Amino acid sequence: MSSRDTESKEYEVSTPTTEAAKPAWNAIVAIALGVAGLIMAEFLPAGLLTPMASDLGVTEGMAGQAVTATSIFAVITSLLLAFITRKLDRRRVLLGLSFLLVCSNLLVAFAPTFSVLLVGRVLLGVSLGGFWSMAAATAARLVPQANVPTAIAIIFGGSSFASVFAAPLSSYLGNVIGWRDVFLLSAGISVCALALQAFTLPALKPIGTTKLGTLPAVLKTPQFPSGMLAVALVFCGHFAAFTYLRPFLEQTTRVGPNALSAILLTFGVANFIGTSFAGMLIKHHFYRAQILLPLALFATGLGVLAFGGSALATTTLIFLWGAVVGPVPVIWSAWVARKVPERAETAGGIFVAAIQLSAAVGAMAGGAAFDSDGSIGVFSFSAISWLLSSVVVGAFIRTLSSADDSIRETQEMVDFCALNKIKPEITKIPMNGIDQAWEQVVAKKAGYRFVIDMNA
Repeated sequence: MSSRDTESKEYEVSTPTTEAAKPAWNAIVAIALGVAGLIMAEFLPAGLLTPMASDLGVTEGMAGQAVTATSIFAVITSLLLAFITRKLDRRRVLLGLSFLLVCSNLLVAFAPTFSVLLVGRVLLGVSLGGFWSMAAATAARLVPQANVPTAIAIIFGGSSFASVFAAPLSSYLGNVIGWRDVFLLSAGISVCALALQAFTLPALKPIGTTKLGTLPAVLKTPQFPSGMLAVALVFCGHFAAFTYLRPFLEQTTRVGPNALSAILLTFGVANFIGTSFAGMLIKHHFYRAQILLPLALFATGLGVLAFGGSALATTTLIFLWGAVVGPVPVIWSAWVARKVPERAETAGGIFVAAIQLSAAVGAMAGGAAFDSDGSIGVFSFSAISWLLSSVVVGAFIRTLSSADDSIRETQEMVDFCALNKIKPEITKIPMNGIDQAWEQVVAKKAGYRFVIDMNA
């Protein structure tokens, strides 16, 4: 596209939406409870790995593959569910996924062998990948557009709450009532979530069209594959280290059961605190955060390797780890929304798939490293993965600082407007105002129209 072509075209930034007349906050809370139940079930093995392995007669590295099984099927589900269920009422789909969560927890709680436990974790993967990929899009249909950020914040709050308490609480309760009863408690929470969703979720007919061809179209978006690689590397390192954190603390730091629960709680609280700063980082330090957060994780990993024998130093480093990793998913989800606003559901599915695939690879690689070289191998792998994420961002993810970038982003706006059959009304913005224009797109402010002035 030439400058002349750019100057002669007129565009409207607007996103057609189907929004609720009144906010259905009870339904939002029900979805948040469902997300909390999913995250809790996903992270329970981190606090119960040692007793699970002992009871089922497998190594801790093998027991960690319960996380791998969950993640693999979460990847598949997150990528294909929108297409497979494209003609189904979204309420029925969400209720079905929540029912699978109940079945997963019960199957794991009563599993006589590790193979049966893996089947239960596969069901969790289907529920996790499907529910997460639909949560934000469903929330946008349950409240008026102005309330969407609040609704999504409530849902992320459910996730943060679960991540704070899942590992430490499971570790403590596992020592008191046994790991199987912990999964029964998780099943009780998932039953409550299912019941609340059944009472509060309205019928939600599918809207728009979903095709398998949408997936490669999103992946062809400039920088999008590089962004997903950076995301995958961050979470690959995170899940490798976090899955085997309990045996590390027991065998290297040599902490007792009460101290173990306290340290895991420290991580969860730090994660919650870090997540609360995500909005500020997105607003003021978006690109820097994408580079510097993985670097901070890399430094934390090296610190754990150097000072893992000290309980005080290890606790401090784990607190830093939790605080630094907390904002990462929120920042990257905002990047995805800004990058592909017109295909948000498909892009969100890819984002979830990238995280869950990295969890599978991280747990698998971490298990192999732990069985081979112990905690040194695990945290070395994680540190390298975090460093590579920062390198990918620095090398392939750029801000809109050049004319080429501006023109490319302008073309994406052209495609967006053409896709949505938007009519023109002229408002000029300077070349360095394209980021602000995109924010208007993401915010879905209907009627904001523009033409790029390449001479400004």
